[in-house]
Amino acid sequence: MLKRHFFKIGLFSVVSMLILQNAVAEDNVTKVEPASIKMPIEAFAIEAAIKSVRLSNNGKSIGYMKATSKRGDYILEVRPTNNMTTQPVTFAADKMELTSFFWLNNKKIMVSFRQNIQDGNENYWATKRAIVNADGTGKWLVPFAKENFTNYTVISTLIADPEHILLSYDINDDRKTDVIKYNINTGSTRTIYRGNEKVSGGFLTDFDGDVRAGTGYDISASSINLYVRAKGSDEWELIHQNKPENREVFDFLGLSVENPNEVMVSATLDRNTAGIYSYNIETKKFSERLFGLESVDTDGLILSQKLANRGELLGYSYTAKHPIRFFLSNTEAAVNEASLYQAIEDQFPGQFVRLSSRSEDDNAMVIYTQSDSNPGTYYLLINKKDLSLIGDTAPLIDKSKLAKVMYVKYKARDGLVIPAYVTIPQGKGPFPTIVNPHGGPWSRDVNIFDPWSQMLANNGYLVIQPQFRGSQGFGLELWKAGDGEWGKKMQDDLDDAAMWLVKKGLADEDRLGMFGWSYGGYAAFVASLRKNNIYKCAVAGAGVGDLDRVLSSINNSRYLRIFQAPTVQGIDPIDHVKDVNIPIYIVHGDIDQRVPIKHSRTFVDALKEYTTDFKYTELEGADHFSNTLYYEHKMQFYGELIDWFDNRCFNNNDIAAAN
Repeated sequence: MLKRHFFKIGLFSVVSMLILQNAVAEDNVTKVEPASIKMPIEAFAIEAAIKSVRLSNNGKSIGYMKATSKRGDYILEVRPTNNMTTQPVTFAADKMELTSFFWLNNKKIMVSFRQNIQDGNENYWATKRAIVNADGTGKWLVPFAKENFTNYTVISTLIADPEHILLSYDINDDRKTDVIKYNINTGSTRTIYRGNEKVSGGFLTDFDGDVRAGTGYDISASSINLYVRAKGSDEWELIHQNKPENREVFDFLGLSVENPNEVMVSATLDRNTAGIYSYNIETKKFSERLFGLESVDTDGLILSQKLANRGELLGYSYTAKHPIRFFLSNTEAAVNEASLYQAIEDQFPGQFVRLSSRSEDDNAMVIYTQSDSNPGTYYLLINKKDLSLIGDTAPLIDKSKLAKVMYVKYKARDGLVIPAYVTIPQGKGPFPTIVNPHGGPWSRDVNIFDPWSQMLANNGYLVIQPQFRGSQGFGLELWKAGDGEWGKKMQDDLDDAAMWLVKKGLADEDRLGMFGWSYGGYAAFVASLRKNNIYKCAVAGAGVGDLDRVLSSINNSRYLRIFQAPTVQGIDPIDHVKDVNIPIYIVHGDIDQRVPIKHSRTFVDALKEYTTDFKYTELEGADHFSNTLYYEHKMQFYGELIDWFDNRCFNNNDIAAAN
């Protein structure tokens, strides 16, 4: 039986911690009158109050990033786990933004920072990392301090050698990545592997720190080659070529602890979905498929984090509606891990539970819970019996006013089965409905808690997120079905999602709209110009408006010319601006580096020749991804988004009446 204690981190207080006297009843959803369901936009716009909660290896210290303002402005706090109410050690930066951290050993932390630099017509993110003592003493050590970018990757923290870490870094500036051992106390370096023409990236090391696998680009074959080598050997063996024309899945996952000459891979190997295989370096053979499913790709391995059996294979993970863990039953460690998760999950019914951090002896664990009615909550579990509430990520959100999410499958008009998430607002349908395609398009949604869907649902809108053809994670068939179908069959899948909801009685056929970001913004551009339009309006966020501009960027890479360029074919929005036949709201960050703002500006300039029935907003200082949309951007954008749907697209009085 878990004993519960509750500690809550103050939302904007730098050092204070509020002790809650009573448990938080997360799952007691109170029925409310429709008029009281709507929350202020700020509840969704404010940055997470707390994030990245991580334990030191021995579990004696805990660190977390805490917001000091509505826009974030995060600081890092470190406290002893045996006294969470004590004064924390605090880390912050004057000019740069603290973005993440992790423990290097029990005493030292690596902290990451960034700063947007605008120099004439150029803007970029300067990034730095610093190594600091967790107790706040001593000087900060900044690896390669003269560089403006963090051009290295931490490969291993070397449990057996806590004074050093392994970095992937081009130390001699020859455009070939090396593996170096870095002293976290002095900053001294030693090269342990020199990158060469054959293997110069994607390094995988075993638990002794030996480089055992890596990748290299083969110019003659335009392929990414994957190599392995036996323990103690200098000879590389080519085991697979990722050829761009094949569009298959093959990735290294890790080296087996049980057999040091066995490497684990995620691969399709002539199957539709990616599964788990092992490759024996000595016999030069792949195993039979160790794990796999017919409908979704396998995500990866579940490995033991305990010091006694670190790296032992415990099971596999995959994602359907939510990420799912499949534990093996043939080892004591795997059975114990499954039992541990079951015991914790029993304490949080209806929640997706993740052990986001844990000590080497499992006597301290950070539990993170989330669901469609919970934006995220952190707990600390000590000795597997004392449970303390650390804090909610979004304390201003009233969980009783959030919407339920369904995971469904529907058939497109040509019979292809499409998965989708449906967020259903409180109230009585049929509802005004927003089709919300994801970005990428080579990606997928994982909707445990989706702030955009929940915000729209809280304002009365049903939201469907189709995993349309061209999406990844559901096998090669669905992924490749989107090739060359931009604005065509990919777009049909979105329209078919809306009409499927209409047939189910959930969506109001006369009140359909589309809102997307990135590729989803492209889809919204196309939605605005389709004939026999089913939508009343569209919202294109950071959208691709000019396919030629995208293709010119892709064609700069020989690999991408073969791998991706042939798939990016279809309707080019800029060539069909005259066909726009519904109101459209266009929004774009003015320093967007992934989809430059020129896409939206060009579309808007052309649109002015044909209609005035549009709205255009540039978000000052916003880049492409969600971690660059700050509080002020969200307050502006979310307010305009809801106003657009309420007052320009649909009649908000009708929505209120329907609810």
